[in-house]
Amino acid sequence: MSQELICVGAIAGAFGVKGEVRLKSYTTNPTDIENYAPFQTQDGTMEFDIVLTGQIKKALTARMTGIITKEDADALKGTELYVPKSRLPQLPDDEYYYSDLVGITVQDTGGTVLGSVRSVQNHGATDLLEISVPNATATVLLPFTKQCVPTVDMAQRIIVADPPEGLF
Repeated sequence: MSQELICVGAIAGAFGVKGEVRLKSYTTNPTDIENYAPFQTQDGTMEFDIVLTGQIKKALTARMTGIITKEDADALKGTELYVPKSRLPQLPDDEYYYSDLVGITVQDTGGTVLGSVRSVQNHGATDLLEISVPNATATVLLPFTKQCVPTVDMAQRIIVADPPEGLF
C-alpha cells in the first residue's frame, strides 16, 4: 500500500567534519521537523532518524543515522527528506498543504476556467500559485491572498480567483 509522501526538508550539506549535516526545514516551525522522523528519500531507498544539534543562519544542524563523516554528509547534499502525509498534523479549514493544492482547477469569479495549480511558491513576500494556463506554454503567478483567492473549495477541488487586471 503506497502512502502519499510529503517533503519536509532537505540536507543542505555538511556541518563541520564529524558527520553533522546542515538541514533545511520546510515545516512552519523549523525545529518541528524532528517530530516527523524517521525520514526517507522519495524513492524509499534510504531512511534516516534525526537528532537536532543546533541552529545556524537559515538552517538547522543535526546528526542523522548512517551519516558518520563529512564526506557522507557532502555526498547527500540536496537529498530531500520525505514522510507519509498521515504523519503530519491536521490543518485548520483555511490552511492547506502545498501538495494538496497542486492540480486544483482555478476559475475566475464568473466561472471561467483560468487553468490549474502547477505549484505553490514562496519567494519571501507571500505565497504564489503557479497556474498552468490552457493552450499556453508560459505559466502565471497568482498571489495566494484572500484578495486574489477568495475561495478554496477542497471538496470540489476548485479555487475561485479574482486576479489583478491583465494577469490572465
